[in-house]
Amino acid sequence: MNEKSLETASTTTPVAVIPPRCPITPQTIRSTTTIPTTPSEPILETTTSAPGSDHRSLLGCSCSCSGGGSNLSELATSTTPTTTDDDLEERKYIFKMKLNYYNIYLVTTSYRKVKVVKFSYMWTINNFSFCREEMGEVLKSSTFSAGANDKLKWCLRVNPKGLDEESKDYLSLYLLLVSCNKSEVRAKFKFSILNAKREETKAMESQRAYRFVQGKDWGFKKFIRRDFLLDEANGLLPEDKLTIFCEVSVVADSVNISGQSNIIQFKVPECKLSEDLGLLFDSEKFSDVTLAVGGREFQVHKAILAARSPVFAAMFEHEMEERKQNRVAITDVDHEVLKEMLRFIYTGKAPNLDKMADDLLAAADKYALEKLKVMCEEALCVNLSVETAAETLILADLHSADQLKAQTIDFINTHATDVMETVGWKNMVTTHPHLINEAFRALATQQIPPIGPPRKRVKMS
Repeated sequence: MNEKSLETASTTTPVAVIPPRCPITPQTIRSTTTIPTTPSEPILETTTSAPGSDHRSLLGCSCSCSGGGSNLSELATSTTPTTTDDDLEERKYIFKMKLNYYNIYLVTTSYRKVKVVKFSYMWTINNFSFCREEMGEVLKSSTFSAGANDKLKWCLRVNPKGLDEESKDYLSLYLLLVSCNKSEVRAKFKFSILNAKREETKAMESQRAYRFVQGKDWGFKKFIRRDFLLDEANGLLPEDKLTIFCEVSVVADSVNISGQSNIIQFKVPECKLSEDLGLLFDSEKFSDVTLAVGGREFQVHKAILAARSPVFAAMFEHEMEERKQNRVAITDVDHEVLKEMLRFIYTGKAPNLDKMADDLLAAADKYALEKLKVMCEEALCVNLSVETAAETLILADLHSADQLKAQTIDFINTHATDVMETVGWKNMVTTHPHLINEAFRALATQQIPPIGPPRKRVKMS
C-alpha cells in the first residue's frame, strides 16, 4: 500500500489492529448473526446462527505476528484459511480503512428472522374410478386454513383426466388460494397420496416458495399417471377412495435483525396509495379520457385504466376510435356498475359489491379484472340460495367463473329436490340443457356406491 495515502481516523474503534507486514488470512465470521438474505430470494425457514459459534472469533492470522498493535492470539481461534478474499467480500459487509499505518477491518452483519406457519389437509374422494369428468374438468375440495382465525383460505383442485392434451394421461393437482387479506402470500407445498396403510406415497413438493394471490393456484400438471393410479396392484385406491394429503408452509412475516446495537429506526408513514387514487378518481383532475354510459360521463386517466385492465390497454395502444377521440362509449354496462368497477380499478376496493355482484362479475369478465371477478364469485357463493342457484349457475358458466360454477353445482347436489322445484331450474332445462347434464353427472359421481368385482357364475350340472 502507498503510505502517503494513509489517513488518521482517531474516532473509529477498531475490531482488530494488524501490522502491515502480516498477511491477513480471513476466517469465516462466527457470531450471533448470519449473513443477510437477498430480498429477491424466497425465504423458507428461520435463519439462525451457525452451530458451534463461540461469538468471539472475528479474524484469524496464519503467521506469528510481532511489532506494534494488539496481540492477535487473543482474537483468533483458528489458523487454517477457509475462504478467499472474494468469498469474504460476497458474504460480509467489509469496510476497510487506514489508521496509523495499520489495516482496520470493521464487520457488520445482520440476518432475517422468518416466521413460517405449517399446516396440513387431507382430502378423500370416494368412488374415484367412477369420476366422469372429461379432460380439463375439475374437482375441488372444501376450503381449509391454518386455523379458525386465519384469513387465508385454501382448497385443492384436481383434474382427474388432466388439464390439457399434454396431460390427458395424468391426474393434475393444484393448490388454490381462495381468499386472502393480503396482496400476496408466499408458500411452499407438498402433495402425496395415502395408501391403504395410510402411508405417504408418490410425494411431490415445490422446490421454492411460490407467490400466491387470491384466485391463483400452483401445482403439478402431471402429478401421477392415471393407469398407475387405477392399477389395484399399486394399492393407491383402497375401497376406490383417493386420499390426497397436502402440507403447506406459509411465510407469515419476517423481521430484519442487525448485529449492531445502535440501529437508527425510522417511523414510516402508512401507505395511502389506495386513498390517494380514490381521491384522484373522485376529483377527476388531470383526466385525459372520457367514459360515456347511459347519458352519464366519467373523466378518468388512460394510464391507470391501461395498467389495471389489459382490455383498456389494448384499446388505447392500437389505432382505434377511442384512442383518437379520447372518448369511450360503453353500452352494455349500467352506470352504477361501471362506477363501482372504476372505483375498484383505482383503489382495489368495491364497497358496494354485494348489491351488484352478478352485474359486476360480467363487467369484470369483460375487462379482464381477475381479482374483482374472484371477489364477485365469493360474494355470490355466500348469498347462494335454492331460489338463486339456477341463475347463478348460468351466470358462472357464461363468464367462465369456474370456482363459482363448482360451488354452485355442489350446492345444487346438496339441495337437489328443492332446487328442481324452482322456476329457474325449469327454465334452465330448456335454455341450458348442458348445465343440467353437468349437475346430474356430478350428483351421480357422488352417490354411486362402490361396486365389487363380478362374482363367478356357478356352472350347473
